[in-house]
Amino acid sequence: MKKNILFFLSFITISLVSCKNDGGVWLGEGESNGKSYLFGTESEIELLKGLAKAYSEKDADKLSAYYSDEYMTEKRKKNYSRWLESMESITMTPYKIIPLHQKDGDFKQIIAWSKEERISKNGSYEKLDLMEQFRLNNEGKVIGFKQWKAIDSVNFGMSFGGKFFGNKKGEYVGRPFVFSNRNETKMIESMVESYNKMDVEGMKNVFADEFTLNDYRGQKATYKKSDLENFFKPFKSVDWKINAIIPIKILNTDAASGVFVKGSESRVFKNGKKWNKDLMEIYYFNLDGKISSMEQFAK
Repeated sequence: MKKNILFFLSFITISLVSCKNDGGVWLGEGESNGKSYLFGTESEIELLKGLAKAYSEKDADKLSAYYSDEYMTEKRKKNYSRWLESMESITMTPYKIIPLHQKDGDFKQIIAWSKEERISKNGSYEKLDLMEQFRLNNEGKVIGFKQWKAIDSVNFGMSFGGKFFGNKKGEYVGRPFVFSNRNETKMIESMVESYNKMDVEGMKNVFADEFTLNDYRGQKATYKKSDLENFFKPFKSVDWKINAIIPIKILNTDAASGVFVKGSESRVFKNGKKWNKDLMEIYYFNLDGKISSMEQFAK
């Protein structure tokens, strides 16, 4: 029995000694080239959790306490405060946290993966899957930060593109476009459905109290919602078919957006006349998420 116990203890000792407690490698330039990594501490995991909580609570003072004075300058703190104040709500939910120390070195970092949801006061909405690096000093304060955003692996498209030129010089000239996500697509679909039913009340739901129409003939007019009451009176039937709906906005601006709608429309008048057009239309949504104007092109 004694021999069995001694054998078992020897086996455990050998197993523990043979287990590696470091791994990975730094392949970049400098003195750290070739060095491996060790896992960090439990306190660093708790640090990241606390940082995420302060961020989600929009508490700039509490958030600043996790950063070094050299990193969190007064200017940067004001920018953080302004950013958090611009949000109706913001949540950072980490789902993987890995603290790492470089073996035989002072380099410390926390790699964190998190889901982040941003609802801005101007109506903008973002839902992100992020990987972030937080570099730490010896006091456990963040001294550097990098962020990466996951891209849909099915394709290699970018989340922004194109370029805004404008009719005159301004701060937005040169910026790319991004997709807008304030329910515009669903609202256009709902409008088309109501249109084909000649449902005036359904149509009213998507329009601002006053809106401007620039039609394909070059005629421009401003209407009120009440003016829609008479829109369908000349028609026996209408049929609007949609080919594409593309909602976009200029990067880093308020939530106002423009929606390109391509389709075709047929109208049958009560007097027997027929009207058929291929249409390209741009619907402009205001900050309240309602259509405030429309431009129409036809062939």
